[in-house]
Formats: sequence, structure tokens, C-alpha cells
Amino acid sequence: MGNVRRQLLVNSLKVLDLSLMMFSFGLATIALTEHAMVSLPEFFSMRVRIQNFVIFSGLLLVWHIIFRRYRMYGSRRLSSRWEVAADIVKATSLGTLSIMFAAVVFRIVMITPMFLVVFWTTSTVTTIMSRLTIRYVLRRIRLRGRNLRDMLIVGTNEQAVQFARKIERAGELGYRVIGFADEEWPGLTEFHNSGYRLACGFADLRDFLRANVVDEVAIALPMRSLHSQASRVAAICEEQGIILRLVSNIFNLKLARSRSEDFEGDSHITHYTGKITAEEWPLEVKRTVDILVSAILIVILSPVFLLTAILIKLTSPGPTLFMQKRLGLNKRGFHICKFRTMVPDAEQKMKDVEHLNEVSGPVFKIKNDPRITPIGKFLRRTSIDELPQLFNVLKGDMSLVGPRPLPVRDYVGFSEDWQRRRFSVRPGITCLWQISGRNSIPFEKWMELDLQYIDGWSLWLDLQILVKTIPAVLRGSGAA
Repeated sequence: MGNVRRQLLVNSLKVLDLSLMMFSFGLATIALTEHAMVSLPEFFSMRVRIQNFVIFSGLLLVWHIIFRRYRMYGSRRLSSRWEVAADIVKATSLGTLSIMFAAVVFRIVMITPMFLVVFWTTSTVTTIMSRLTIRYVLRRIRLRGRNLRDMLIVGTNEQAVQFARKIERAGELGYRVIGFADEEWPGLTEFHNSGYRLACGFADLRDFLRANVVDEVAIALPMRSLHSQASRVAAICEEQGIILRLVSNIFNLKLARSRSEDFEGDSHITHYTGKITAEEWPLEVKRTVDILVSAILIVILSPVFLLTAILIKLTSPGPTLFMQKRLGLNKRGFHICKFRTMVPDAEQKMKDVEHLNEVSGPVFKIKNDPRITPIGKFLRRTSIDELPQLFNVLKGDMSLVGPRPLPVRDYVGFSEDWQRRRFSVRPGITCLWQISGRNSIPFEKWMELDLQYIDGWSLWLDLQILVKTIPAVLRGSGAA
């Protein structure tokens, strides 16, 4: 896409975003007038005032600045739909907060909580729909060979070739590989057999960029041995204003993904494993849900808490609650809270029953543990003993959904480091293990399920696990 057409598209997007903001504002106003808070004539009389005009113009400017801050007008070809939608949610949420702030400062009576809900919902949905529609149209255009970006790949190793093939397979992204740049090396013969052409060497790269249309340069060099060459290429691209991409797995990691972050002017590459450690705003939603749901359940189930405490006291000497040190996020220690289901000195009697262990691996589980009290069997079978963990969730040591927190004793018995990746997320009350049979499945499978949860995490998966936990609890599946 030429510079003129690109600028036209960007300016059109800016106008569209501001128009959708005004539309959402108007729709929220109509919803407000329906509740007879402010009449429609009163609203129009407010708008013609200079003060209101200035305030609204200021809100439009803030809205525009926020959208620019979240890269709404930059190239997002390689961004997924979900990444774009997430940035829109962040932008409209911050924009809505700015309107709420203006309402407080300038005492705008028409902006009520209902107004903000309608405005945020409308602006978010319409903006996401508009962006997805534009992305669809642009992708269809690119598949027809128009609106393409010419890319030069620096490097001729296997990684460079694989990257070129991925780019070409994703024709809807609109990239055209115009060639490769590299110097003579033993693997160049194999590169020529791949069917791609060598456009230039390192020595004449600057001249090639001067004389040809190059929208982007992708560096796919081995950074350990050719760092100086890569630095020189980056400097040339910076000098000529050409977009530069780094296609390099420096550490040859198999599972970890990466993202780029800026810190006080410096660029950093962050490696992470699992979706649950990467998503920011969904994690914020997850934590908000944890706080709200745990607080509500604690209030609703307070009679159950009281009755259970009384029954424990009446049937067994000792404390009502059982507190034990467990390992949480990144192996941080915390004390888990459960209703006591065993005799008071159960921890001291562990050595006497360890030979009865019925599960594999370092964990200890036996179905008919002689240390369990009569009421304890019922509490375990119904999972009522787990309810005090809602306080751990409310505090932030645990989540509603996540890998089960393990005692220090069990962690010491871990023999494989891959199993320790389960500690990279906040532990939870329930997870895939609970809805898959709990104590009836082997330890290795348990660990695999935890990693499956981490790698495939989403808010929707959390909801599915919570829903499936209810019948699992009612059936007492695998409970011991």
C-alpha cells in the first residue's frame, strides 16, 4: 500500500473511531433519557453551551490519544484477532474511565453508572466489529495480490527459509519475500536448492536498500556468531527508516514463547511458557472473578461453615481448621486453610502409614486412611473440607481454578524438572485433575493435566472446569 493510501486509511480509521465514540455517547444518552434522569431537550441545551462543547472536545482528544497509545493506527498484520480485540478493550476501558473522571471533576450529572455501562459496551463492541470487518476486507484484497509489503530476509539458514515459507503460506497477511541477504558460507549450497534467490551480500546491502522498494527487513541470523553483522544491518535499517523484525530463537527454546517489551527506552525480549503466564487483561479478569466469587460464596455458605465447625468440635477433639504449608506461585510458601478431617496429631503419624500409600509418585494418598475422623470421611467425600480455601482465594494465595497446591513434602520428592512448571501459575481449588478422577489417576498423568491446563488456558476453559467440578463433587469422583 502506498504512503498516500496508507495515510488515507489511517486518517479514515481515526475519523471512524471518533464517530463510534460519539455514537456510543449518543446511544448512552438516549438510554439515560429513557430513565427520565435528563430529558432530551435538556441534553441538547447542554450541548450548545461553550463549556460543554470544550469538555466534549477534550474527551474526543483524550479518546484519540488513548487509541494511539494502544497502537490502533499502526500496522497490525502479524497480530491475531484476539490481540487486536484485547487492545481495543483496554483502550475503551481507559477511555470510559477518563469520561467518568471528567464527570466527577466537572459535575456532569447526565453521566451515571448506567450511562458508563452502555457507553463502554457500545464503544467496545462497535470498535471491535469495525476493526474485524476492515481486517477481513484487507485480507481478501491481499489474497488477490494487492496491498502487499515487500520483505527482505537477512540470513540463509534453515530458520530463515522456514520463516519465508510461513510468510508465503499466510498469503492473507500480504507479505512478498523479494529475496535474501547473506555472505558466503558452507550452507549456501543447500539454500540455493530451496528455490529462493540471494538478492545481495552484506557488503552491498546498503546499496540494495537504497535502490529497491523494501518495506521490512527480517533478520534471521545466528546471533551468537554474527551479532556484529546483525547490529550493522539494524543500524542501516534505522538510518533509512525501514521496519526491522528479529526472527531469532537465541536460546533454542522448545516451549517458551516471546514478546517484546519497552522499559525506559530499552527494548527487552521476554520468554514465557504457557498462555496463562502471558495474557495480561484476561488474568486481571480472572483475579477479579476470584475475588467476587469467593467473597459471595463465603457469605452464602457461612451457615455451612458454622455447622461444619460445630460438627467437627462435637465429634473430635482439636482445632476446627487444619493449616498446612503449601507451595504456591513460583514456589512461594503459604498456609492452606481446610476443615480438619483427621486426628489432631495426623502429621506426626505420617511415618506410621506411609507404607499404605496407594498412588504413584511423591504424593501420599490412601482411600481408607486410619487417621481420618468419622465426620472427616463425610467432609472429604462431599469436598466440604475444601471450602475454607475460599479465604485463600480471596487473599490471593490461590485461584478458583489452577493446579492443586502441594505440601513441601511432596515437592521434595519431585524427580523431573518439567513437573515443576506447574508452579509457574497460581494454584487453585479445582483443575483438570479434579474433573478427571482425582486420586484415581497416576501422578504422571496428574502433572500432564496441569501442564495441559497451563498451555491451553483461557477464561472459557476456567468456566468449563468450574461447571464440570460441580457434578464431580456430587459424585465424589476420586475423593479420598
